[in-house]
Amino acid sequence: MSAPAMPGKLAGIMPVRSEPFGLRHYLICLKGVVLRECLRFLHQRERFISSLVRPLVWLFIFAAGFRQVLGVSIIPPYKTYVLYEVYITPGLCGMILLFSGMQSSLSMVYDREMGNMRILLVSPFPRWFLLVSKMLAGVAVSIVQVYAFLIVAWLWGVKAPPLGYLYVLPALFLSGMMLCALGMLLSSLIKQLENFAGIMNFVIFPGYFASPALCPLWRI
Repeated sequence: MSAPAMPGKLAGIMPVRSEPFGLRHYLICLKGVVLRECLRFLHQRERFISSLVRPLVWLFIFAAGFRQVLGVSIIPPYKTYVLYEVYITPGLCGMILLFSGMQSSLSMVYDREMGNMRILLVSPFPRWFLLVSKMLAGVAVSIVQVYAFLIVAWLWGVKAPPLGYLYVLPALFLSGMMLCALGMLLSSLIKQLENFAGIMNFVIFPGYFASPALCPLWRI
């Protein structure tokens, strides 16, 4: 009797070596995660409109009503006044980043309940990279919303120097990463979608209204 053939040598088939992961594979994964979140955002037009309603209500209604009442002085010796809508515009950009960061983490809780997260978890990529990819996708969506709001604010008369819209991009990116990381931390601790929505409101509203986004803290 002849010796049995080795499995790798049956029918002249050589064992296949798996190609090690390189930078190209990581970039493809990052591109897929970011494009998925961006396409989801573009298809959910109600989400885009609702994300602009909150800051625009403050800009159009509250700022117009408080303009004649509140003189906001932000430079010592507090004798230089600016219009209220000019003062709150950066804070409203922070509002968009805060709400969008929490919404991106809410989508991760939804994907985990629906089973879509398993597709990412069974991939050979490390989990820290998948988490960073989700955060970058959330930041990309947040920045799109901020610049859409700034366009509307520019049409309303709140204008900045042209280069200012470019200089603010690193601050938007870092702030968005921080807020998305906070949302991801909450989503890792809370497993149910209903509980996360309540905790999200508990974190968003005290954190935002206790900040100097709407009025200087020294006046409180």
